[in-house]
Amino acid sequence: MSRGRLRVYLGAAPGVGKTYAMLSEGRRGTERGRDVVVGFVETHGRARTAALLEGMEVIPRRTLVYRGATFTELDVDAVIERKPKIALIDELAHTNVPGSRNVKRWQDIDDILDAGIDVISTVNIQHLESVNDVVQEITGIPQRETVPDEVVRRADQVELVDMSPEALRRRMAHGNVYMPEKVDAALSNYFRVGNLTALRELALLWVAGKVDDQLDRYRAEHGIATTWDTRERVVVALTGGPEGDTLVRRAARVAARTKGADLLAVHVTSADGLAGGDPANLARQRTLVESMGGTYHQVVGDDIPQALLDFARGVNATQLVLGASRRGRFAQIFSRGVGVETTALSGSIDVHMITHEEVKQGRRRPERSRAALTRKRRLTGWALAVAGMPLLTALLAPFRDVLSLPSEILFFLCLTVGVALAGGMWPAVTAAVGGSLLLNWYFTPPLGEFTINDPENLFALVVFVLVAAAVSSIVDLAARRTRQAARASADAEALSTLAGHVLRGEAALPSLLGRLRETFGLDSVTLLERLAEPTPDDQSEPAAWRIIATTGQTPCTNPGAADTDVQINDRLVLAARGRLLDASDRRVLEAFAAEAAVALRQERLEEEAGQAKPLAEADKMRTALLAAVSHDLRTPLAAAKASVDSLRSADVDWSPQDRDELLDTAHESLGRLDRLVENLLDMSRLQAGVLGLSLQPVALEEVVPRAIDDLGSLRDRVEGDISIELPEIVADPALLERVLVNLMTNAVRYSPAGRKVLITASWHDEQVEIRVIDRGPGIPPEARDRVFQPFQRLGDRDNGTGVGLGLALSRGLTEAMGGTLIPEETPGGGLTMTVQMPISSQAVTV
Repeated sequence: MSRGRLRVYLGAAPGVGKTYAMLSEGRRGTERGRDVVVGFVETHGRARTAALLEGMEVIPRRTLVYRGATFTELDVDAVIERKPKIALIDELAHTNVPGSRNVKRWQDIDDILDAGIDVISTVNIQHLESVNDVVQEITGIPQRETVPDEVVRRADQVELVDMSPEALRRRMAHGNVYMPEKVDAALSNYFRVGNLTALRELALLWVAGKVDDQLDRYRAEHGIATTWDTRERVVVALTGGPEGDTLVRRAARVAARTKGADLLAVHVTSADGLAGGDPANLARQRTLVESMGGTYHQVVGDDIPQALLDFARGVNATQLVLGASRRGRFAQIFSRGVGVETTALSGSIDVHMITHEEVKQGRRRPERSRAALTRKRRLTGWALAVAGMPLLTALLAPFRDVLSLPSEILFFLCLTVGVALAGGMWPAVTAAVGGSLLLNWYFTPPLGEFTINDPENLFALVVFVLVAAAVSSIVDLAARRTRQAARASADAEALSTLAGHVLRGEAALPSLLGRLRETFGLDSVTLLERLAEPTPDDQSEPAAWRIIATTGQTPCTNPGAADTDVQINDRLVLAARGRLLDASDRRVLEAFAAEAAVALRQERLEEEAGQAKPLAEADKMRTALLAAVSHDLRTPLAAAKASVDSLRSADVDWSPQDRDELLDTAHESLGRLDRLVENLLDMSRLQAGVLGLSLQPVALEEVVPRAIDDLGSLRDRVEGDISIELPEIVADPALLERVLVNLMTNAVRYSPAGRKVLITASWHDEQVEIRVIDRGPGIPPEARDRVFQPFQRLGDRDNGTGVGLGLALSRGLTEAMGGTLIPEETPGGGLTMTVQMPISSQAVTV
């Protein structure tokens, strides 16, 4: 049985028409005679969507009871038993009620696809796992229902259902998306133009990535090697030289000229392991590329121009950035160079040759490899060459009359090959020359002389020497290449270990040094820091150095005590003890040293930031508090003191009305002081993390009236509209009341005379949103975060309007209870403070 095909309608936000498009496609299929059923569709009360269901076969839903409530879910077994050609199943990312066949609906759809049934489904961009955190940053609302990207990427067809933000907002205003009572809250919260624009861009980019994957797969399946300029992709070639930084920055500028262009860096290493850029340079340049949003790649190839172009064509690159040749004029006479060769073979790919400071400075030649064979094998080869040839001559001499010269030459050739296999080229060449002389003296007429009468014999001896030398050279080259391959493999493994260390975030110095010690089998590895300015003789002076980090046995206390040391900069040295490392090992060691320096710098920056942040916050808090207290404490104290002093004065005969007015003034001033002290204490508890919470199910219809009553004389300027059908939320009743009082007080303070502050609430998904709406001057978007800082007020310079703790304390208390506080613009002017609180676990939504 073949697996069914999955088609997904992807939208940027609710209401763009995904379900409508899915049902329309289902109806078209039915009209064409295809067997289509509706497995699960959620109309959300939208009349036009519900109208499309008329006349279509709908599979009855499965009923589940959970915590005393009844829910309906997709009946997977019923769909499979019905076995239609196509099943329409809405909301791919939906989480099933406990007790269902699977945890997630996409798993239900997987089972249906396995049964050979095609499925058409829907999903919003905010439910994809890879962009979930980005959506939360944009909208401020976490999405708890997600689907792995791979599930949607595996779909046979993904179709974007697109709609402009303005058109979607008009649909909402006309009541085509949400019920009328939810429209205002939605338009001022999740469905703002900025949010919708950002979500739309995310959806378009995600679908573009899906299209790229399909295009790459199509080109691979059809063997298309030419470049298709569907998107600008800039590839920069790095050699590991110091000019790489210049090339990367220039390539990034080229890519930045086209929005959405990709930047890729590639380094070509030789298959024999001889090529070699500086590992420290490559590590730094890789970091630079990734910091600019690009990716780093490494490929192997002996023909560098061809390897570069193969990579560029493989990623469908449109532009290739190369550095101008570092070779001198004399070297360019014999070889055109990588840049010229690449340009000649590039075809439709544009090649940019970038000049830099290293032009014509020459390239550092790779270090020569040491002897390809071990000392023991070379000694064995020399022994065979020196003793083997005379011994073979003695063995063949009695048979000179029986064997022909060609047969004798073959015996000597076999011995020469044996010498080459054992000892390499030079013992074999020596054996070949010595063997030719022995053949001439003992086996070639006239015997006993270094003369040859027969030209054929001369030809045979010459061929013998040439074949012996050729075989010896090939054996030596093979041994050398084997050793180089082993070295390259070891270097690659070490660098792979370093890369994995970085990718896993193991930036701790002891961990990095421990990996280095294990890689090279060292006794100890130590990172040293110079304590003072360098002097000529401080390399062996322990007092001039400080151990930053070490691993292994006895650490080195100075670079002079190390077997191998790497100078990282003027102050840092990596010292290794245990054995002397050769030049090729040192290149890898330098890469580890560079990473060690980065890890040290990161640790110190984090430490400095950790020390500075509390001090800066404390200083900021102290300065602001002192500036604010000068008014907020002094003003009510002065008013209360003046009222009490006046009442106590015997010089004035106060009327009952005047006495009542003075008492009211004193009472109001002391009330302000009481609220100020209470706010200060709560803010200090929040910052110390010792605020006591008593979270419990809370009914808003009980808390909001109490909060309005707490406003005292301001209660008449607030109007509440709280439905009794809202679910209970999880909160601390007393703290929630404090939050609402602070928000309403702030709203009343800035509302114009005659305009009441409105407090409403609505239910969305797993949250209840409480909105305090005023018609005051509002807050500019760029200043909305600043109003939540303690002791700050928008536009306030002398704190003449108060300490400004109300909003800061409200946000802190809200977040402590697991909610969020978001400022928004009130449609028509003003400020809306939205408190989002989670609903009680007793209220489960589908």
